[in-house]
Formats: sequence, structure tokens, C-alpha cells
Amino acid sequence: MKQLNVDPKLMETAYKTANDRSLFVKFITREAMMESLGNNSEVQITLKQIFRDWSAEGHIEREQCYKPIIDEIIFFFNPRKCKIENVKILIPGAGLGRLIYDIASKGYYCEGNEFSLFMLIASNFVLNRCVIENQCTFYPWVHQNVNNLSGNNQTEAITFPDISPTKFPPKGTMNMVAGDFLQVYRDANYWSCVATSFFIDCANNVIEFVEVIYNILKPGGIWVNLGPLLYHFSDVPSENSIEPTYEDLIIIIRSVGFTILKNKTDVVTKYAQNPTSMHQSEYKSIFLVCQKPDGAD
Repeated sequence: MKQLNVDPKLMETAYKTANDRSLFVKFITREAMMESLGNNSEVQITLKQIFRDWSAEGHIEREQCYKPIIDEIIFFFNPRKCKIENVKILIPGAGLGRLIYDIASKGYYCEGNEFSLFMLIASNFVLNRCVIENQCTFYPWVHQNVNNLSGNNQTEAITFPDISPTKFPPKGTMNMVAGDFLQVYRDANYWSCVATSFFIDCANNVIEFVEVIYNILKPGGIWVNLGPLLYHFSDVPSENSIEPTYEDLIIIIRSVGFTILKNKTDVVTKYAQNPTSMHQSEYKSIFLVCQKPDGAD
């Protein structure tokens, strides 16, 4: 039998490596762990948003949350009475861009604004890289381990996009701008319409959102809003947050200078819900149409 010659220094290094636990166990700080968990959560939220915005199965939620906004825009800026290509519409908190696409498809100029890097990456992929319908398959509910009737429900495959913006470009112009809404949009009297869907409660201070929207609207322009008042920072200890009631918010909106044209409550809406889950949540959202008066500064 041939003897195997082993370098003693190599054996010593191997022994030390085997006993060096730091090579096998990586210790991380609580802050790093929480950041990692937060990123995982953002990815899951983005996947559910793809379901909501760009799958055939998300059509019901889009009918609930986007259609009332689009209908109001068409009513106020009637294509038979104005040049809609000159109607400039801004959508803060645009997410994955479906509302932008649907409004621009009617012929309007529509610009979306989004802060989340996760949403921006995903929206760029759908809007610019998906060349045919339903070319991608994903599993948005695979991380939901509760309230499943069957394993098939949890691992249900969803395809997207239900329509390809590349194959069917909108008649109007659409843009997406990255950044903080409060910092990016400062030009006064510029926009014909600001449309917000599930957005205003994302603010630390909703009053700032109302003031900026009023400032950037042209005199006579409208703000169309649909969504709840969840106030995302209300239970985050490290963040400042104010949470006015709807009654107080109406007072704030009027005090800023808006005229309220439409004011509805109890508008039933869902947000990125698994249709097959045993647990279903819905909001009784508010629907507002507010106008900046003609002649306002």
C-alpha cells in the first residue's frame, strides 16, 4: 500500500480551523438582524404588490381602489372637453405603477413618484422588461403558513403581467420619479391633478402631505384620494407620528385651502389579500375629491 505523505503544517492548520468556531458561527448584531428581517418583509410586500397590480387575479382589488380614481379624473377632465395630453397628473406612492399605466392609457400625462427601492426595482422590471403577457410566474403566498385550506392554496402559482406595457404602450405619457415626495415636488401651481391611493397615511405628518399637494396643484386643479388612515408610523417608537381622525383631517384639508367636492366613507377595499385564505381583511376607506380654488396662490 502506498503511503500518503501529509505536510505537518497543513495538518496543524486544518486542526486549528476545525476548532475555530468563528468560522462556522457568524454572530450579528440585533440591528443587523432586524434590518435583514425588514428586507425580507419588504420583498414579501413587493411580491404581493405584483399580485395586486399586475396579475389577472388582482383585478378585483384594482376595481375597488383604482377605478373610482380613474372615473373621477375622466369626469373632471373630460376627453371631449379638453386636451387630455395637457392634463398633468401626479401619483405619489405609485408602487408598481399600474395606476400610472392605466391613467396614461386613457391619454393623460401621468407621473408616478416612489420612495421604496424594492418597488422601484420591481416596477422597472414590469414596465420596461416584460414584453409579453404572463411571461413570469411567482408564488406570492408561499410565506403564509396560517389559514391555508390546502397546500395548493399556499403554493398557488400566479403569472404576470396580465398586460404588457411594452407591448401595449399607453396613449399618453408616463414617467416614474424616485425620491421622497416631500423633497422632490416643490414647484407650485404645476399639476392639474394629484391622485393618491393608500398613500396619505404613509406620512409621519399627514398635514405636510396635504400642504404640499395643495401647493403643487394648479388653481382649479383637483386632489383625488382613496384609502384608509392606517398611519404606518403610529406604533414605531423611533418615529414621530401624528394620527388625526377623519373628522379632524377634513378640518385640516379645509384649513389648508381646499374645497371638498366629494366626501365618501365606508368604501370597501382590500389590499394585497390572498383570495383563498381563511382570513380576509378589508378597509372601509375614505374617498375624497378636493379642489384648489381658482385664483388661489
